[in-house]
Formats: sequence, structure tokens, C-alpha cells
Amino acid sequence: MNVLVIGNGGREHALIWKIYQSEKVDKIYVAPGNDGMTDLAERIDIAAADIYTLADWAKEHKIDLTVVGPEKPLVKGIVNEFEKRGLKIFGPNKLAARVEGSKVFAKNILKKHRIPTAEFEVFTEPELAMEFLKEAEYPLVIKAEGLAFGKGVVIATNIGQAEEAITRIMEDKVFGDAGSRIVIENFLEGEEISVMVFTDGKNFVPLEFAQDHKAVFDGDEGPNTGGMGSYSPLPYIDEKSDKEIKNKILKPAIEAFNEEGLNYKGILYINMIMTEMGPEVLDFNARFGDPETQVILPRMENDIIDVFEKTIDERLSEITINWDSRAAVCVILTSAGYPLTFDTGKEIKGLDKINRIDNLLVFHAGTTKIGDKYYTAGGRVLGLTVLGESLDDAANQAYKYIEEIYFEDMHFRTDIGYSNRGSINY
Repeated sequence: MNVLVIGNGGREHALIWKIYQSEKVDKIYVAPGNDGMTDLAERIDIAAADIYTLADWAKEHKIDLTVVGPEKPLVKGIVNEFEKRGLKIFGPNKLAARVEGSKVFAKNILKKHRIPTAEFEVFTEPELAMEFLKEAEYPLVIKAEGLAFGKGVVIATNIGQAEEAITRIMEDKVFGDAGSRIVIENFLEGEEISVMVFTDGKNFVPLEFAQDHKAVFDGDEGPNTGGMGSYSPLPYIDEKSDKEIKNKILKPAIEAFNEEGLNYKGILYINMIMTEMGPEVLDFNARFGDPETQVILPRMENDIIDVFEKTIDERLSEITINWDSRAAVCVILTSAGYPLTFDTGKEIKGLDKINRIDNLLVFHAGTTKIGDKYYTAGGRVLGLTVLGESLDDAANQAYKYIEEIYFEDMHFRTDIGYSNRGSINY
């Protein structure tokens, strides 16, 4: 079969890597992709959010299955557009994708169906939000309602930080229309968990749990990014916690989506936190996590095409996912200044030294190739994923391999998979 992957980041590179292993697949295309993917897939010069052109191209080129990576085309309705043309596509429809496209929509579902989440207020006027801050307890969390690519959340420890966040989001419009409404919610403390589940609208199959580190600096300091690294499995999740997550969050969420008529089919990624009172939902995402996908798919032993097809055909009850017992750690190499301002066009050296290491996977996120050399082309540049006998083993090896890579102003966290396990606050 011919498969089209939508997107151009490290998550999409990981998806392509996994799809490439399927005996069912003859050819993989990626739109728009990046130059680090071209040994596995053919790049198509169509933007990920150009859903009509993508649908036309897929129809013309007889694409058998399309897999959507980023959230923007999902929120715009790419699934509806492909299905109108009789094309098979993996991902939730436009209405279902609102669980990520609108934090207000998602929080209202959580509240209505009594799924554990932080208490919250919604504001459309910055003046009213500022007034609310005067009586609020700190820290608190301020979120842009719409898509902000992982950067639209601010944890404010005092009123000054909160006022600054509201000004940037609602008045300065740093996230555009995504900041027209904000959610202000109580701060939750505990262990952050990224939980992704395949769901066909009725059944769901959880993937192995992971943790993502969003803050740009060691010790979870600094502004949030799209993700500086991740690891799996989570040593602090025992059988009791696993059962609690499934019974209090996953099952009720799928049932709530059905009651709301969302017909949610695809991958549901729930960012949650394990508090002293149990698991609580931070937010929903309508797609694979990034960089969680880079540690989960290497541990997944199934043919992913089979899982995609069973999900689309509402036969997910036939699937049991098998897992590699090894641990995986992914460290993201970024351009200095990310997630704010950063330079690109820096030559990346050392890739040839590590490309043939058996337990190392190099996923390209923001790279371009000129001649036989790679250059930086984004904030998040590369993701190095290592499989090891333990988390410490995987992390130790990842940082050893990073020593072979260099580009000017390269930045990365040095504690992924180590000291911060279970210490995330939100």
C-alpha cells in the first residue's frame, strides 16, 4: 500500500520509521517532511495545513492510508475532507479534534462528565481576568484557549507573572487568535504522565506511559517548549495507579466523547498528573505526542499499520499491543534561544558518526540538507532516542552519543531520564 504522512517534525519522522517496518507498505510519502526523512519517504511540497490540496493530491496518487501528525490540520478538518473523497485517514474528525483546538471545550466536557481536572475560570476580557487575579491563590496556571504548539501555558507564582502572561496572550496576541480566550485554573502538584490511547470510538487500547519535559532548562526551569525530551516506561506507575488511570480517566473520557456525539477515532493523547488525590486531566490532545512518540513507538512491537486499520474500521477490540521491555530515553537538541528567538542555518556535524549505532535512533525535527551537509532549520533540531536495559542506562548512552554531535549554539537539557522523574508540577 501507499501511505502518506502529514507533518515535518520529529514525531512524523518516528511515525515514518515505524510505518517503514510494515510488510504491508510499498511506498511512503510525507508532506511536507524534512530532509532527514528522505531515506525512508518521498517528500511532497504541500503544507500540512493545506488540507484541500493534500486531499486532491492523495486522491490523484491513489494513497491507501494517510496518517496525520500535527494538530492544526486535524482542527481544520482534514479527516472530514479526506473522507468526503473516499480516502482512508487516521485521526479524529473536525468536531472531535476540538478537544485540543479549544481548551474551553475540553474543560467543559471534563466538568460536565465529572472527570477529575483542576478547577477553572474562562475569560474573554483581559480586564476581567486581571480583576480575578487580585483574589486568586498562587501559583496558578494560565492557558491560551487555542493551538499554541505547546507554548501557550504559563505557571504564574505571583500576580505580576500572571498579569504579564495575560497581557502577552490576550493583548499582545503572541499566539494570535488562540489567545482570544484564556483558561485560568488551579495549580496541581504531582507526577506528570503522558497517556496515549488508540480508540475506535467504542474501544480503547492504551500505549505505554511516558513523561515529557516541556521546560527549556534543567530542573524544569524556564518557559515551556514543545518538549525537550521524554522517557518510557514510568517507574513510579504501579498496578494500582495504572488501574486508577484507566477507570477514572480513560474509560470515562471515551464514554464522555460518545455522549457528546464526537465519534472520536484515532489517537487520544491525555496529559495528566498524578496528585495525592489521584489522576487529574491537564488537557487533551488529538494526535500523537511529541517527543513522547519518539520513545513509545521504538518500544512497540506490533505492525502499526495493522493498528491504524483496525482503529479506522472499528475493530480495535482485536488488537493486543506487545512491548519491548527495554527503557527508552529521547533527548531533544535545540537551537539556543528556543522557544523564543533563535538562529538557523548552523551546520550540524557528527551525524555520520552515530547513524549506524544499533540502539540509537536519530529523528530529525528541524533540519535541512544542502549538498551532503545538514543544517539547522528550526527550534527543535534533532531527537536522539536510545533503548537501554534501564532508564539510567538509556540516558547514559544518549548523553554519550550527544557528545558526537555539534552545531553552533546547540542547547539541550542534561537531566532527561534522570533526576526529575516524577517531580513535575503543573
